Formats: sequence, C-alpha cells, structure tokens
Amino acid sequence: MPMGFCFPGYDAKGSDLPPRKECAPLWRARVLAAMPQVRLVLAVGGYAQAYHLGALARGGMTETVRNFRVFLDPPEGPSILPLPHPSWRNTGWIRRNPWFEEALLPELFARVHALIR
Repeated sequence: MPMGFCFPGYDAKGSDLPPRKECAPLWRARVLAAMPQVRLVLAVGGYAQAYHLGALARGGMTETVRNFRVFLDPPEGPSILPLPHPSWRNTGWIRRNPWFEEALLPELFARVHALIR
C-alpha cells in the first residue's frame, strides 16, 4: 500500500516528489485498521520507515535498514521490514552494502514464504 494514493509528480531532475503530507494522515491508519490480519509491513523508503517506525528510524535509511532485525518481532502488531526504495539508482547502494543481499533478502524471502504457505 503506498504512502499516498496520489502520484505527487516529478521534481526538476525527474525524480519522484515526496508523498504529499496530507495523504497518509488522512487515510493510512483507517486502511490498516481495516486489515488486522496484516502480519508483515514492508516499509519501502525513508518516508514509509519514518511513518511506521517513528523515532526508531534514526541514522538515515541505511542504518534503519541495517538494523532490520530490531523491527521483525514486536510485542504487538505486525513485523516491519525496512527496505530501500527500489530504483536503478540503488545499484551502487546495494554494492556498498552486501549485507542487504546476504542477510536481509533471505529473511524477507523466508517471511513472505511463511505467510503464503
């Protein structure tokens, strides 16, 4: 589920603009409340991580994603798995952070597999 149900447009460099500030507070909690069976939230990108993790999303996106295990088994509510936003621009980031493919992706695959069994 996206952070906003509207495409915010592009900036001068052709990149997506950030989600509009009024979108998530307007509808996101209501949609999530209507789906109490959700057991895994993929927090894709910094905006989703800030929304779902609040103050726990600190040190920037890389540190938040690197500490993914902290968010996997909360005492209540769904597990949250922070991920970088998929983009061709992330190729260099993935190369600089081999732990992403070595540790996080296998955990993601295992959790999704367990949910769809």
